[in-house]
Amino acid sequence: MSGSGAVNSEWLRRRAGLLAGRNFRRFYTGYVTSLLGSSMSTVAIAWAVLDSGGGATGLGYVFAAGVVSQVLMLAFAGAIADRLGRRRVMLAADVLRCAAQASLAAALFAGRPAIWLFVVLAALEGTGEAFFSPALSALTVEIAPPDQLANANALYGLATSATRIAGPALGGVLVAFAGPAVVVALDAASYLVSVLALSLLRMPGAEPAAAGGQTRPTLFSDMAEGWTDFRSRGWLWVVTVQFAFFNLITWAPWMLLGPVEGHAYLGGAAVWGAIMAAQGAGAIVAGLACLGRRPGRPMVIATIGTFFYALPDIPMALHAAAVWVGAAAFACGAGAAVASAFFGTALQQQVPPDRLARVSSLTMFPAYGIGVIGYAIDGPLATVLGAPLVFGVGAVYGLLSSAAVLTLPSIRGLSWREQKPASGPGPLGPADGAAEGGERGQPRDHGDDDRDREHLGQVTGRSEGHDAERDGDPAHGQGQGRRDPRSAQCPADKQPGLRREPQHHPGEAGDADQGQGGKADHEGQPVYPGDRRDPDQDQRGQREHVDRS
Repeated sequence: MSGSGAVNSEWLRRRAGLLAGRNFRRFYTGYVTSLLGSSMSTVAIAWAVLDSGGGATGLGYVFAAGVVSQVLMLAFAGAIADRLGRRRVMLAADVLRCAAQASLAAALFAGRPAIWLFVVLAALEGTGEAFFSPALSALTVEIAPPDQLANANALYGLATSATRIAGPALGGVLVAFAGPAVVVALDAASYLVSVLALSLLRMPGAEPAAAGGQTRPTLFSDMAEGWTDFRSRGWLWVVTVQFAFFNLITWAPWMLLGPVEGHAYLGGAAVWGAIMAAQGAGAIVAGLACLGRRPGRPMVIATIGTFFYALPDIPMALHAAAVWVGAAAFACGAGAAVASAFFGTALQQQVPPDRLARVSSLTMFPAYGIGVIGYAIDGPLATVLGAPLVFGVGAVYGLLSSAAVLTLPSIRGLSWREQKPASGPGPLGPADGAAEGGERGQPRDHGDDDRDREHLGQVTGRSEGHDAERDGDPAHGQGQGRRDPRSAQCPADKQPGLRREPQHHPGEAGDADQGQGGKADHEGQPVYPGDRRDPDQDQRGQREHVDRS
């Protein structure tokens, strides 16, 4: 192979190698399909509620039911995912959401459902999202090679941004020509595609049951273990607190009062739609730029990205023209994409895989639980104090909180942890795109995916060279020695805490082989998706939380 050909092959592997793997490609196809269905049905459900006589109040009840149920379940969801298996929990979550949307579609085909039915089904939808989101971050570590985790998170962000642009437009057209019932039915079908994709993932068979008749810890013990891990990482809980109040003070005004101001002086729905499209376009551009990047200080880059979240509040506070609001929205989308991609990677690198879903859910819980209060109080505050003041306070908090976080040694000292690809000498990486090892954090005898037992010998063989590193790692269950190369991380207690979606630092975005500072792995959820999926997208709302995973 010529020199230029080798360079091009390496360039392609660093950015698109993940999609060459069957495991990730299958899952990603189902994930994108369900995201598109969800964003389409946002319009359909709002239209159906209004057609059923619910009005703005009824629509608020429906949105609130989805968010409240998600907040209530998040405290338990991560521990259950770590305990039972991430894929198993995600399958159950998608089946629940499919059933909820199919029931709503049937009711809409039959007539005009009562508002209480919308509320109940929205609560079921939110419950499913609560279990899916933290499990997504943890499953990614199992289906993506260690050197492709950042690319996986960037691709999640690209999918979310693209479907937020295309979904409402397509959903609006279909509602106009076919009615809300058809669109909601398509959303239910999109969850079936996700169920099929998850079912087809090829994962190694279960490890043998633990010897000695050891008693499994209770669910609450698992939750306590996750809490201990979470609070031991100063960088993580500081950023979590920052974003809980960020959603309350900075983001809620933009999502709630922004459309109001758009209607009042920016030019109406068409102009506001263009501003939202600009925000999505910024996220797509930055998401593409993140592919193949490995910043030496990911949390520094992520925190720099969080400054951009506050930018839209500035022109809104100054009553600026639509072009300035659109430019700020574009920058906001770009910053959010960079922060989400690298924060999710940092979390996956720093937190032991068997606790990852639990810790992810603890980062999401305050963001949604406190952030949602903003949607209840910002309207009255704008009436009393004026919208410009509410936007101004949001901008000041967003900028100052990011500046304060950037000064923390735990943020500035956190290094990218480099790992070699899991297997495969080919230019595009492993054939299956999955890291070695079974579903982490679940009982040894969970028995998931027996049809893939034949791969266990091969997987175990590839893991042999990592035994010494794993056995000495206190972050992996007192030397229980799981056969997984991605589990061979530095001790959790000794790693500088990495949390929140880091962004690309211009001076540090470089080759994986540069070996800057710390060499490591990684962990946007949504955040959870974010996120990550965005909780508001799945709750069919106009509201949107800033999802870190």
